[in-house]
Amino acid sequence: MSLHLGDTAPNFTADTTEGEIDFHEWLGDGWGMLMSHPADFTPVCTTELGAVGGLKERFAQRNVKAIVVSVDSVDDHKRWSADIEETQGQAVNFPIIGDSDRKVAELYDMIHPNAGDTSTVRSVFIIDSNKKIRMTLTYPKSAGRNFDEILRVIDSLQLTDNYKVTTPANWQDGDDVIVSPALSNEEAEKLFPPAGMRMTKQPNK
Repeated sequence: MSLHLGDTAPNFTADTTEGEIDFHEWLGDGWGMLMSHPADFTPVCTTELGAVGGLKERFAQRNVKAIVVSVDSVDDHKRWSADIEETQGQAVNFPIIGDSDRKVAELYDMIHPNAGDTSTVRSVFIIDSNKKIRMTLTYPKSAGRNFDEILRVIDSLQLTDNYKVTTPANWQDGDDVIVSPALSNEEAEKLFPPAGMRMTKQPNK
């Protein structure tokens, strides 16, 4: 199944380290970050889950909940969580989905083609409060994810949902933004005086 930006995130039920969930019910009226991992106890994944655990408050400030999936069992995930806390100094404070039947991995097209095994690649799906897929990223197994970049894109998505602006290259929260190209010059000047080269101060700062 090929998923695209703007598609409704497929729903599923699954067993997790925090009990069985219905994914859409678990998301509620908030945003979600669904990430896949090649396998439990692998060193790159261990650093990533420790990093996400340490960012829980920063995700919460954006009304985003994290959830992780790999093709290992929930029992394996629970043992791995203890290892993550010991080695990374950070408890796993989000659910990890047991996907030994690969239902979720196949639903979200997370199986790495031509990789010689059936483990999942490092995929990220950002899902908004309407259950729509707003961002996807896929990393190779050898490269850990940059969660500052993921948070940056969430900031951009949430900003541009609420204001008629877009964000330029290398934008960070608080930087100047671009007045939406969809606005006429007259509309731009009314909303964002003075627009100049159609750059303006971030509206909510």
